[in-house]
Amino acid sequence: MKKIKLFDPVTDKKESIAIKKVLDSNYWASGLGENNVKLFEKKFQKFIGSKNSVCVNSGTAALSLALSLCNIRDKEVILPSLTFVSTAHSVIENGGIPVFVDVDPKTLCISTEQISKKISKRTKAIIPVHFGGMPCDLKEISRLCKKFNLILIEDAAHSAGAFFNKKRIGKHGSFVCFSFHPVKNLAMPTGGLIALNDKNHSIQKKKLLSKRWCGITNRHGSDYDVKELGWNYYMNEFSAAIGLVQLKKLDIMNKKRQKIALRYSNELDVEWKMPYDKNSAYHFYWVIIKNRKKLRDILSTHGIETGTHYKPVHTLSMYKSKIRLPTTEKIGKEIVTLPTHPNLSKTDVDRIIRVINNSV
Repeated sequence: MKKIKLFDPVTDKKESIAIKKVLDSNYWASGLGENNVKLFEKKFQKFIGSKNSVCVNSGTAALSLALSLCNIRDKEVILPSLTFVSTAHSVIENGGIPVFVDVDPKTLCISTEQISKKISKRTKAIIPVHFGGMPCDLKEISRLCKKFNLILIEDAAHSAGAFFNKKRIGKHGSFVCFSFHPVKNLAMPTGGLIALNDKNHSIQKKKLLSKRWCGITNRHGSDYDVKELGWNYYMNEFSAAIGLVQLKKLDIMNKKRQKIALRYSNELDVEWKMPYDKNSAYHFYWVIIKNRKKLRDILSTHGIETGTHYKPVHTLSMYKSKIRLPTTEKIGKEIVTLPTHPNLSKTDVDRIIRVINNSV
């Protein structure tokens, strides 16, 4: 029986050729971000329509570096608890205070109603997470940011190629942070990018280029200076070379994901499931099931890999608090994430639907 993976990057000979070229060049990485890295930065920026962009080595690095420009020390940052822990870590790392809010039960994206209730005099920024590739309500979140003079930093780790209001995700917030991990819609061995849309984007890019390479500035030949703290966060040439190939087929791959999601939405006999939205990138598809373990065990025996994205951050030991987020906590115990990657065949999708419908 063929095993159906939860995530599976879509590759062909073009990625292999690109890797071989980098390997043979003996130019594999540089803090300067030249060659393939610079080209990917330029092409992805054009693809999403942002004002500027900076490549980094992960989505986590993107979030951390973006927040490093926002002066959040001892300030509050509003974010959903239903996210990968690096979203919260990036706030802590920059001296901020994470303020967790509940999610919308329909989309599992951050609840704009709950955001409104948590804004205080100490609030500095909002980090919405486009969960599973589903776009958040950026119109309302942008309105709140403008009203209360807050910074909008989007966690778009799941959302390469997604849309909101006919514009690509990446064109809205002051900072939009992407992840290009092997499981993501645009796959790389490791990679990330910060899209910049603020009026000061040119100055911000200059600072980020320094921060991603240990704070190095004013480099002339072998001479350079360091004026502030920075990190080893630059992207390597292998990742960028793969990314350039992946970018050319991202829209096609996302359309295949949407077709799979449409079938799940129409055919799964599950009451609480991810809605269909033609703007979503469908990094994965989720269902909410009371007896999650039973369903996952049954799917596993049929060779179908599933996931649980995510354990709510506010329930983890480091972030444990007395706050109650009823929807998030229920989802954390009952969510099952299903494969949507373009390598799935019609027979694979048939199997997933059949097994689930026979089990619930």
